Amino acid sequence: MDTPLLKGLPPVIDTDAGLLILGSFPSVRSLAAGQYYANPRNAFWPIIAEVFGFDCTAAYSRRLAVLQTRGVALWDVLHSCRRAGSADSAIDPKSLVVNDFGALFGEHPAITRVYFNGAKAAALFERLVRMTPPGVSFVRLPSTSPANAITKERKLAAWKVIGQSG
Repeated sequence: MDTPLLKGLPPVIDTDAGLLILGSFPSVRSLAAGQYYANPRNAFWPIIAEVFGFDCTAAYSRRLAVLQTRGVALWDVLHSCRRAGSADSAIDPKSLVVNDFGALFGEHPAITRVYFNGAKAAALFERLVRMTPPGVSFVRLPSTSPANAITKERKLAAWKVIGQSG
């Protein structure tokens, strides 16, 4: 694949984070904007806003602040990869570099719950990261991507679990 190497976004995390949401890798729009889930067709922000009770159209910095006050962190499994377009299926499997989860879990021992935003994120983590820190639970949720054909209502029903205390 003759595509440039793409570098993902830094984690959105603070010392109080107890819950980590992991995607696979940011979309073209997200990388261009420097924002997680920047594609307006992605259901992530409307779902998260409904779960935590805030305005999904608020400024990005405000949405992140709400998540951080709720102890929620965002990151992706992949640090970098080659990909044409935004589809997970277009990621070049020979180009995968994972983020440093050993350092993340070491620096943020309060994280006890990890939720994967879709099957690809869960599969990449399981195959490439292969770590399960003691006391940390891992749950795959339906992808909020517009490529995932299930309804927003079904996605929301599954994602409500993140609003429950662990």
